[in-house]
Amino acid sequence: MNKYVLFVIGIAVLATVGLFSLPKVVVRNEGKQLSAARGGRTTDSLNAAASVGTPDPSQPDRSAMHEKPMTPEQKKQIDVLRAAWASSGESQKEATAEKLIAVFRELTRFDSAAFYAGQLATAQPTERNLLRAGDQYFEAYTFAVDEQKTASLGQKTRDFYQKVLAKNPTLLAAKANMAMTFVNTNTPMQGIMLLREVLEQDPTNELALFNLGLLSMRSNQYERAIERFRQILVNNPSSRKAQFYLGISLAEAGQKAEAQKVLAQVKQQEKDPQILAAIREYEERLSK
Repeated sequence: MNKYVLFVIGIAVLATVGLFSLPKVVVRNEGKQLSAARGGRTTDSLNAAASVGTPDPSQPDRSAMHEKPMTPEQKKQIDVLRAAWASSGESQKEATAEKLIAVFRELTRFDSAAFYAGQLATAQPTERNLLRAGDQYFEAYTFAVDEQKTASLGQKTRDFYQKVLAKNPTLLAAKANMAMTFVNTNTPMQGIMLLREVLEQDPTNELALFNLGLLSMRSNQYERAIERFRQILVNNPSSRKAQFYLGISLAEAGQKAEAQKVLAQVKQQEKDPQILAAIREYEERLSK
């Protein structure tokens, strides 16, 4: 895969974490033989809580580039909240956990946010708490770089999503996110099958279509990627992310004229500097 495609797919993680979060993976074949290899992702500095009772992983590794520095006031706030969490009764735990999660997410310490979300969901396994724990672990997973840590975070993500899906199978976003954690395992096709299950339940599901489109790009299946992104735009014509990746896929598929047209449309509306930089790279290539 050329460096341009690696760059623009990397933007999917950095620019769209949340609705369109996607671990940076390489998928050889979406339909049959599929294998994964890790790309260079932004690292999270915190050690994942592998099981209930694991100490709070809130000590920062200063080599992590994406973390915001912690001020003395913030550290004091966290210490107070951690003490409150340890001493609080059942009725106060959720409110305290929500404050801890918010603080750690603000500091981009996603492992710590996931840790407390998981602790709360284990103590009070409501649908809301289980879903939040799965979402927080998935966010931490998308930023993990160490292979062992990624595996641990992926397993925790699946554990919580499976529990909440057992309560409510209609939570398709949870299923689509969980699918992506399988791509770096020994059973990556489970992820593809889960995404297809989502589309069987909701053929227009934007998250599943987007993830499958990016996986197709990773495996150089640009015609298939084009199809996925076009499907999104049928129902959501204003999706600049889908337009952007459609334009890149068209360019890589050799459909230069249409690629130039689509990328020009994105350029007129987009403000993200990374996406604009990628568009300039492709415009230069397409003009040759």
